[in-house]
Order: sequence, then C-alpha cells, then structure tokens
Amino acid sequence: MNSGQVHSGLIIVDKPQGWTSHDVVGKLRRLAGTRKVGHAGTLDPMATGVLVVGINRATRLLTYIVGTSKTYTATIRLGQSTVTDDAEGEITSQNSAAALSSEQIRGVIRGLTGAIEQIPSSVSAIKVNGQRSYARVRAGEEVTLKSRPVTIHRFEVHNIRHVNGGTLQDIDVTVECSSGTYIRALARDLGDRLGVGGHLTVLRRTQIGPYSIDGASTLEALASDLSLLGIDEAARALFPNRELTASEALDLSHGRRIAAGNDDTAGPTAAFAPDGTLIALLEDRNDDARPVLVFAPGNGGST
Repeated sequence: MNSGQVHSGLIIVDKPQGWTSHDVVGKLRRLAGTRKVGHAGTLDPMATGVLVVGINRATRLLTYIVGTSKTYTATIRLGQSTVTDDAEGEITSQNSAAALSSEQIRGVIRGLTGAIEQIPSSVSAIKVNGQRSYARVRAGEEVTLKSRPVTIHRFEVHNIRHVNGGTLQDIDVTVECSSGTYIRALARDLGDRLGVGGHLTVLRRTQIGPYSIDGASTLEALASDLSLLGIDEAARALFPNRELTASEALDLSHGRRIAAGNDDTAGPTAAFAPDGTLIALLEDRNDDARPVLVFAPGNGGST
C-alpha cells in the first residue's frame, strides 16, 4: 500500500536497535496518516525484532495480542551484573565465571524452566504507587518489585563460549515464555543462582502469538511500502474461528446475540461472514454467543 487511504490492519515491524516502541508508533502514524496507531508488547530500545502495530480498527485486537506467548533469541553474559540487568546499565559487580561448567549452567537453566516465580527488573515500566519503577530507580530510589508467576515454556542453550580472556561466559539461548516474562530478569537470576552475576547483552523477539519475524518488515521497507496484514487475516491467525450464516452475520453486525457454537473454546472466537469478512469477536455464554467486539462495516468507525 503506497498511497491513498490506509485501511485497518496490523503491521509486523522488525524493530531496530536504539528505537523505543513509542518511536516506532510515531513513525508509523506519520506513514499511515492516522493518529489511531498502537502497539502490542513493548520492546526495550536495546532489543530488536517483532513489534506488532495496529492501525485504525485493528488497534482493538492489540489487547489480545499482548497476552500471548512470546519467543526470543538472546545472549546472556555470566560474570557481570548491571543496574538494569542488561548491557545498557552500569556494571555493579564482576566475578570470574571461568570455572563454571556447561553442566552447571544447563542444570540451573533447567531450574528456571516451567512455571516459576519471577521478580521483574527494577528498571521496568511497572508502576509503584502510580510512578514507573524505572523513574524511581533513576531518581536514586531503591526499588524491589513483587514476584509474579510466569511460565518458561522453552529455555534452550545453543552455544556457550568464554569471553574477556576467559573470565566471562556468553550463552546464546532461545526462550519461549508467557506474557509478562522479563528476559533481563531471567539473565539476572541465572547469574545469581550460579553465584557470579549475569545480564543480557543481546535480545531479539522472533515471535509474538501467531506473528513471527518471517512476516516482519523493516522501517525502511515500510517507508516505501506500508504493507498491512488485513484485519480479517490477522484475526483468523489470532483466534479460533467460527464461520457464520448470512443471517447470523447480520444479527451480530447489529450487536445481537446468536446461538452458541458447538465447541468448548475458551476465550473469544473470531466470527466471519460467508464472504470472509470479520464481523465480531464472540464469547459463548450458556446457550448464546454474545459479541464482545463488533467489527462489521457501520459498527466499527473508520476502516
């Protein structure tokens, strides 16, 4: 889509290093010529990779994308701790990691896999008494956040190598995790459990929900061709699907309930008209399916 009216849809961005997620949204607002732009799941400026951006009506899908599982490739450095738990922060302690064996490292990683309790990094966007945690830390305050349950579905080691004359070790990993997981905190905890400290030096998000880096575009490419994943296609990938009859589609387009589906799907279902148009997100309640969000033309605002 090079010119003219920009319709609703998702843009799967390959975020460059050094850009904030807000920077990317600002850039796409200018390219799309609309203020109705938002993103699903913040990436730190140091991180690269998949940032899902919604345009116009597709911003209504973002809240559902935020809660999906995510996959990252990362490099963890053992032997150094930093104030931010990543390479952007000042080093706060340094210990030799030379004596750590691969078996020791992999054993601790196994203990950080599955359902765990994680204390988020203090330099995070979590609010403490109405103020962002990172703002309190930068003001000189010592902040300790409460632990939260997260799930590490996969914590796979690809390579372990000695660096800095052998005193530090870098570990290349893939992490697949639940929403709300901090990979920086995972690096910190790995180093702490090994007794040498640790922090994140590289982070790249390769997947969020059904949207992967294979379908992502750079900002340079988007500047010349603002390609959108249409709202119908985006919803088909994100939710269980229900195909409607013409009369069901008409009822839903006016916000009326229809008969419940025949499956036990938990959470919203994307309901499509016979021509493939997304009509609404549905939730079954007893014998009825009620519309949670209606996207049908004439009920959702701008295209």
